[in-house]
Amino acid sequence: MLAKIEELLKEVESMTASNAEELEALRIKYLSKKGAINALMVDFRNVPADQKKEVGMKLNELKNRAQERINTLKETFENQDACSDELDLTRTAYPIGLGTRHPLSIVRNEIIDIFGRMGFTIADGPEVEDDWHVFSSMNFPEDHPARDMQDTFFIESHPDIILRTHTSSVQSRVMEVSQPPIRVICPGRVYRNEAISYRAHCFFHQVEGLYVDKNVSFTDLKQVLLQFAQEMFGPETKIRLRPSYFPFTEPSAEMDISCDICGGEGCPFCKYTGWVEILGCGMVDPAVLDANGIDSKVYTGYAFGMGVERIANLKYKVKDLRMFSENDTRFLKEFESAN
Repeated sequence: MLAKIEELLKEVESMTASNAEELEALRIKYLSKKGAINALMVDFRNVPADQKKEVGMKLNELKNRAQERINTLKETFENQDACSDELDLTRTAYPIGLGTRHPLSIVRNEIIDIFGRMGFTIADGPEVEDDWHVFSSMNFPEDHPARDMQDTFFIESHPDIILRTHTSSVQSRVMEVSQPPIRVICPGRVYRNEAISYRAHCFFHQVEGLYVDKNVSFTDLKQVLLQFAQEMFGPETKIRLRPSYFPFTEPSAEMDISCDICGGEGCPFCKYTGWVEILGCGMVDPAVLDANGIDSKVYTGYAFGMGVERIANLKYKVKDLRMFSENDTRFLKEFESAN
């Protein structure tokens, strides 16, 4: 019987099947009630007593090896079936269209990249803010008329909690916990209680910048903004700075760039002036530095802020700002090549 067991063991080890039907035939041949291994189990009663232990161990080994081999072949066929199921022959032959980055994301990332190469790091803060970081720390006293410049969303149950109207609140948080030199940009979404139209929305996106160190001058600010404008809109771009007013900067200015449509000659887009406004800027007011724990007698700084929608509008000539937030795929597909 030992010789017969060894013979069957060799057959089991070399067992192969090309399909499930052949595998089932092998199972019946070796492991069924009428199979070869069960027949040996029936003959086991005739084995002499002194050989039963050895023969019994060999029989169990044969049965286990046969079952393992059958299971291995079965898993192979199941895996092949699973792979074949992944091929859906009913699918269209055309490739599935890929998504694109949103135009605001494209412009925001480009702004971040330009200032990143000039040494600015990214700072972030909460969109739901307190009055101190949005207004008071930025030189907006309680009765200051400048608060009327921005229509604010207030949390009714907590009048000191608001939706931030600008990302200057992030600058305040950075100055609270850092000492100069500070060189950051603050991209983020802001909210203002304004009527929605083709030129305004109740939420939009800003990128603000802050640089605080010893001996920072307005000349430094102008050079940084010129570098940004020429990288964003082209090397021939010119800038001009017009005096303005912001509570948190003194002196303050608004920056225009030469119209890239008419080359500064005048057209309907620039209202025949040859210039288009893109951002506000200025030297950080000493009161803002002091309020945020920085000695204004030692350090100076500049700040600037721009609307991402405004920059995207200038780059892509989008006439209706509402298009940026309506998720119209026909509009978004126009920016596939800009990714």
